[in-house]
Amino acid sequence: MEDTFKIGLIVKPHGVRGELKVMPLTDDSARFKRLKNVIIDGKNYGVSGTKIAADAVYLSLSEICDRNTAELFRGKFLHVKREDAEPLEENSYYIADIIGCKVITETGKEICTVKEVISAKTDVFVGETADGKTVRFPFLKDALYSVDIAAKIITVKEKRFGEICLYEN
Repeated sequence: MEDTFKIGLIVKPHGVRGELKVMPLTDDSARFKRLKNVIIDGKNYGVSGTKIAADAVYLSLSEICDRNTAELFRGKFLHVKREDAEPLEENSYYIADIIGCKVITETGKEICTVKEVISAKTDVFVGETADGKTVRFPFLKDALYSVDIAAKIITVKEKRFGEICLYEN
């Protein structure tokens, strides 16, 4: 399992005091309000202020005090330690834990390995089959049989999965 989670992309500096405009990579931007620390390029930074806007999150980090310093962080990702991440509701999963999971049917037929998760109202999983084809499918509860993060296996209902998946290549 991953030790850190990627939670945002620094888009650009904002203002003259070193504030950072961040594109959130989470389904709930309000989580940024509760952050005390973030990691950028392996280094810890203290969060001293957060503003949530419709299109972005604006973060102030105690170690970044001016626009020139903030500019050095453009295009970098924010991470948090697993132990500092927001606890999830039951039957919710961190994207980092889903990546690499094998998707199989309830009869044991292997479908693909999850390579990417596209966050949307309903997350879309992108997987790769054994023969190199790409599979896309929405993460729908009615198509799911079980998720075992420890074993890295997602079991789906074969009939329902066949109705919602899209093969490419």
